[in-house]
Amino acid sequence: MNNALKTLMDRGFIKACTDMDALSDLMDKEKVTFYVGADPTGKSLHIGHMVPFFAMHHLQLAGHNPIALVGGGTAMIGDPSGKTEMRKMLTPEQVAENCKSIKDQLGTVVDFSEHPENGMGKAVMLNNADWLTDLNYITFLREIGRHFSVNRMLTFESYKQRLERGLSFIEFNYQLLQSYDFYVLNKDQGCRLQIGGDDQWGNIVSGIELIRKMGGNECYGLTFNLITRADGHKMGKSEKGAVFLDPELFSAYDFYQYWRNVNDADVVKFLKLFTFLPLEEIAQYEGEGVNINEAKERLAYEQTLIIHGQEEAEKARTAAKAMFQGANLGQEGREGMPSLTLERSVLEAGIPVLELFSKTDLAATNSDARRLVNGGGAWIGETRIDDPKALIDCTFLDDFDEMILRAGKKRYFRIVVEN
Repeated sequence: MNNALKTLMDRGFIKACTDMDALSDLMDKEKVTFYVGADPTGKSLHIGHMVPFFAMHHLQLAGHNPIALVGGGTAMIGDPSGKTEMRKMLTPEQVAENCKSIKDQLGTVVDFSEHPENGMGKAVMLNNADWLTDLNYITFLREIGRHFSVNRMLTFESYKQRLERGLSFIEFNYQLLQSYDFYVLNKDQGCRLQIGGDDQWGNIVSGIELIRKMGGNECYGLTFNLITRADGHKMGKSEKGAVFLDPELFSAYDFYQYWRNVNDADVVKFLKLFTFLPLEEIAQYEGEGVNINEAKERLAYEQTLIIHGQEEAEKARTAAKAMFQGANLGQEGREGMPSLTLERSVLEAGIPVLELFSKTDLAATNSDARRLVNGGGAWIGETRIDDPKALIDCTFLDDFDEMILRAGKKRYFRIVVEN
């Protein structure tokens, strides 16, 4: 097997390939141009979206040429794959803004620089809106649509699941458009390989068939396992919701904590998938007698380093260690925590505890805060708050003229006072 493919296999990425032997031979002979799509239906990707892009990183290191395709055109429709409901329709302006944000996030994993390091393939980002938005519908149906069998499309799992709940005609077109993307990239960029999650198998196979019917060269598809956690929860989900890459939606500290608190059984698997550490180094965390907390800290640090940079990773690690030790938090340990600034006058007047907690990441609403208090999980410093009607004032400030709020044992939030 080709070395790059073997790397992906050994790290646990690969689910299926349309022709592994032929693809391996091709990658031995030449640098292959390949692509994966990113869905810009939101301003931020979450960590569950990133598996194909971590695979892209390894293929780029091996010298192959990545194309990150932002679906500015297909996002106007919505991919039904893996979805139980039709997506919310976005305006062209919203899609364009999302595309811009996503490129910055992908740049933490894939090198889009003009002069990548020696031996690395050059990565580019393209937007399928450039060729989809001006399509003539009649011409598209005559030249592209005639190559698709509805009976064949309905055999793919993504459509079978949606048919039970209702599948709109606009979504039914999605497979044609994604297949056309592959055709355009093959014709214009020499792209021979599409990679993606296992839920994209039907779309990828349809693209390969379209290229063949349109007289193109042999192309390939490679899909990756859809990552689930050992506890049965969906990858990228937390108590706060999706683990977004955008720090405005999910702070670097919470991001670090998400990885620090993964199930023991997931640590090695996630080190292989979501870090760039060599497999030989990861192997030290396998087997009996391993300090699993040390492995979790390494996972959390490496992943936060990749996505948020060294400064944020260091701050998050320092804050997490200080809180885990239960010591009085010094200023250095506080800096990595998510925080909120309140006017001193607000505390002098007294702020209801439910209102205070609901202003933070610890509770989304007053009702959430009430449940937290009633359940004995609301703390300010070393004081547990048992009364949901309590007023929080300046007497709760610590030696740093701040408050450290806590929900349960692991979730912290810092209140900074502004005079």
